[in-house]
Amino acid sequence: MSVIHHWLRQPYARLIALIGLVLVVPVGLRAALGWSNPLGFLSDVGMASLLIVLLHRRPWWLALPVLVAWSLMTLATAELVSAVGRLPTPSDLHYLIDPQFIENSTGAGFAHPWLAVSLCLGLVVWLMTLWLGRSTSPPSLPGRALALPLVLLIAHWGAQHLSPSDENEWRLFNLPHQLLSASVGSVQLRAQEWLEDDVVDVPPRMAGLTRLDLNGEKLLPAPGTARNVLIIALEGIPGAYVGVNRQALNKRYQENLMPNLSRWAERGMNTPDYVLHSHQTIRGLYAMLCGDYDKLDNGTPKGVEMLTQNERNQACLPAQLRKNGFATHYLQGAGLRFMAKDKIMPHIGFDATHGLEWFTNSNYLEFPWGKDDKAFFEGALDYVGQLKKQKKPWMLTLLTVGTHQPYSAPDDYLQRYDNPKQAAVAYLDDALGQFLDGLERKGVLKDTLVVITSDESHGIEGVRLASSWGFNLMLAPEQRQLPRLKSGVYGHVDLSASILDYFALPVPSALSGRSLFRDYEKGREIMSFTNGKLRYHDGKGTFTECDFQQRCRYYASEGFIAERATWLGQYGGKRAREITARATALDHSLLRSPLNQHFQFGSPAIIPLQAQIKDDWADNLIGAQYLEMPKGSHTRVRLTVRSVDPLRDAHVQLKAKEMEQEVQLGLPDEMIVTADRPLEMEFSFANPQSRKAFSFHLLGYGSGAVEVSDFSVITELSEAPEEHEETLVDISAHSG
Repeated sequence: MSVIHHWLRQPYARLIALIGLVLVVPVGLRAALGWSNPLGFLSDVGMASLLIVLLHRRPWWLALPVLVAWSLMTLATAELVSAVGRLPTPSDLHYLIDPQFIENSTGAGFAHPWLAVSLCLGLVVWLMTLWLGRSTSPPSLPGRALALPLVLLIAHWGAQHLSPSDENEWRLFNLPHQLLSASVGSVQLRAQEWLEDDVVDVPPRMAGLTRLDLNGEKLLPAPGTARNVLIIALEGIPGAYVGVNRQALNKRYQENLMPNLSRWAERGMNTPDYVLHSHQTIRGLYAMLCGDYDKLDNGTPKGVEMLTQNERNQACLPAQLRKNGFATHYLQGAGLRFMAKDKIMPHIGFDATHGLEWFTNSNYLEFPWGKDDKAFFEGALDYVGQLKKQKKPWMLTLLTVGTHQPYSAPDDYLQRYDNPKQAAVAYLDDALGQFLDGLERKGVLKDTLVVITSDESHGIEGVRLASSWGFNLMLAPEQRQLPRLKSGVYGHVDLSASILDYFALPVPSALSGRSLFRDYEKGREIMSFTNGKLRYHDGKGTFTECDFQQRCRYYASEGFIAERATWLGQYGGKRAREITARATALDHSLLRSPLNQHFQFGSPAIIPLQAQIKDDWADNLIGAQYLEMPKGSHTRVRLTVRSVDPLRDAHVQLKAKEMEQEVQLGLPDEMIVTADRPLEMEFSFANPQSRKAFSFHLLGYGSGAVEVSDFSVITELSEAPEEHEETLVDISAHSG
């Protein structure tokens, strides 16, 4: 101890402790987590050297707040990347002082507890060097020391501009550097707008993205002979998992996690260059079933917006097939209330909408979201058997959930694969293979058009554009007349028009996209927004990608998804704003504004309660998730909850989250609801800054059941925004 005490008193100890905290810890974190891009290390060293120059020999009361904030940012980076695969944004930063920040997406505490310990220990050692060495003067740095961080950060900027990388942001930047770069980019953009004086007010050239194009040459000389339609959406599966797609577009990625799906793909029509337009299941389902882009940002999902309309929903695929005599069914392995699918699916035309409550067979393993994939497909095979007994043609849409975080798989799969994610994918593949084999034995494939796709992509580390790379495998009775590989660029926005075109049914003009059952001579425009990047292909050989720095890079690329593309340059200013303007126009295809819309998530449904709350997301009683609240607006919420059992009380909690992180609204921790004393609550809060991906979590536990007859959310402009700046929430609650 005396040796350590002696060392901490040395003049150079303060500098070494500071270097250890701001340089050794982040570099070690990057190496430990495998974020080993040279630009990432350069960012760490550049920001560390800047902090060392600015904070060395500064008073503790000045340096300590900076180092604490820096430590929290470092911890936030590791936790949020582990939980949801992205860097924190400025809107997340106020959560860093929230003690509930330690709850990651699994609710199990820190994903990297060693990092929290290292940062705390580093701060303590640095403070000890200041205290014990207070009587000595630490050595000064060379006069030109400031040149080092400037040279390093300029080198990073130059490397990014001269040879741009399309890797994830956390591999290229540490968080303070990313925030600094984004701020500089924002200032540059405003300066360009002021100098150019040509802000885009009218969205340019939208027809290529919004028109219905059925002018291609038909692949089939007559309407398809299938009687039924089966759409299978596999949770989070990227196109690279399909062997024929890898061979067509990315031969370097050879991991064969789904051999059964690849085996079936050899028998059908595959579209390798198939684009997923966004993340989140409800957005993917909306695009494929309603022939429209969902939001190309984190705004309110269009499926939720559709609940305010009674015309556009009639153009969706289920409604159109029902109009033409099909019985339409939706079945998923999870509860329906999350993301309001219990309301959205009937609204877009499904006669029957079922979730976890439909299944009577047992699970093979514990999974918080619902049915594991083997149990789900066994139930789904029985469901198809029931449909076959009916006289009417049918449409059935299936959604799996087993490859959603947290990934679950049996022990023998976990032992065979490197991580739970791979094990869960392999488990899904075996379950899917058995399901398709079962369909063939039952003769379903002889009279059914089967479409196998995914709702979104959970991405693949190191595979270019994997977050936007989907797949579309079609198994049709007239397979010999269809190509094994469908050329051209397609996406979820094309699926509704394609199925209606296959049956030669009228296609509503409200739908967008092309038909997969036609060949087109020319390319087409298409967009996506995944991993925080807005991507656009102009259909003429140019692919553009715009990032958080308001900077767009463009490449020569014949298609959208490709193993590599030739970088041509980058731009900002007016051209960058035109890309954003296209996305904004697509976002407003249903509603011009998120303001003054009355969203009702309540219903007369009786909801059984669990003995305890296990997961904020899977156990949610209402579907008010991922809403948008514009800057300067005011949100009002009204809810009514009652217990349906006069002898049993229900315990209710209400939480709010933004970008997956908890928001403190001053709501009661817990409320007791009875049959004769229902909970009736109204509260409101201001939105001084724009809120995206804002979710309400109504949770309940007990031995009975509840009815959530009202859960209304209204966001409108504040008449006097300044009145709401100091008090975040105003609550009025009483029991009736």
